[in-house]
Amino acid sequence: MHLAYPTVVAALLFSVGVYGVLARRNAILVLMSVELMLNAVNLNLVTFDVWYRDRLHGGQVLTLFTIVIAAAEVGLGLAIVLLVYRNRKMVDVDRLRTLAEDGADAPRPPAGPESDPEAVDAR
Repeated sequence: MHLAYPTVVAALLFSVGVYGVLARRNAILVLMSVELMLNAVNLNLVTFDVWYRDRLHGGQVLTLFTIVIAAAEVGLGLAIVLLVYRNRKMVDVDRLRTLAEDGADAPRPPAGPESDPEAVDAR
């Protein structure tokens, strides 16, 4: 097996994933792009494991760990996206600059005796 073919495919997958993360606005598509990048890494791990003929198959073991981490990332990411959609009715990443509530950005009065009107009258 030539080493160039799977590495070129992995590089193309990774490039498409990076483009998807940088260019997309939808959070679901961003998560899918991250999964593409992780799959490119998995392809490289298995390719180099076969190329080096490792008796312990370290690349395939690392690939299994990466798949488990990716599954956990997708579960947590989708849960966050669903909660954001319930609260904001959108999943546009560009419009979600802050995760604060709508009224949380209002300036708060300073704490202390100056802000209490009763304390000012008592002077």
